[in-house]
Amino acid sequence: MADIVDDSELPKNTTASSASTPTPTTDNEPAPAKLAGDEPPSAEIQAKVASYTVLDREGQPHQYSTLYSGPDAAPRTLVVFIRHFFCGSCKQYIEVLSKAITPEFRSQLSSPTSVVVVGCGDPGLIDIYAKETGCQFPIYADPTRKLYEQLGLLSSLALGEKPEYIQKSMVQIVAESFWKTLKQLPSGLALKGGDSRQNGGEFLCEASPGGSDERRVAWCHRMQNTRDHTEVAALSKILERKE
Repeated sequence: MADIVDDSELPKNTTASSASTPTPTTDNEPAPAKLAGDEPPSAEIQAKVASYTVLDREGQPHQYSTLYSGPDAAPRTLVVFIRHFFCGSCKQYIEVLSKAITPEFRSQLSSPTSVVVVGCGDPGLIDIYAKETGCQFPIYADPTRKLYEQLGLLSSLALGEKPEYIQKSMVQIVAESFWKTLKQLPSGLALKGGDSRQNGGEFLCEASPGGSDERRVAWCHRMQNTRDHTEVAALSKILERKE
């Protein structure tokens, strides 16, 4: 029954049209080997996905690597992959995260750290998502989910245990998600929030040892169910000790 309730957060989507969602890999490319929940992707996979495409709020493409590397990038970047843009559970997570991982908090870390969010829906929903969650972090979209796939992020409707970051009841979450979906019917985005089975995770990218400018995934967590983001308190401690 839990699976049915969770699935009702969003009708199964059709992603954005191919004209606005460039596919970074070929359709016949083999899927990567499944990884354990907290095992960083291999160096080969990290190099491969660096050139993958994500879309900004205006639908403009950017290489994934520009989110965490480049001349203006912070030494460390936390990339938070959320589920679909109508997922009420992820919205609560981003709300709590935005209130905890503030510029003031990050300024106290010995290693400057930035945060970016990536969703699997249409980029046309980014501004709405930012407004509804109060998210101050840059948000990007990967409607093709090729990045999710290569990084080993799972697809599942399993509900899992209720985490601390969720303060609302499942009935309230489902009702709010359904209402927000209906509100997008006039815009044509109601079915473009992203695949409701796709789960996310958190990836901490930082400079490689030895003074190199190359960034690598030093730590990660893949959601094992739809409510399995890393608790914000635990994530704060990880950022504090990963200096």
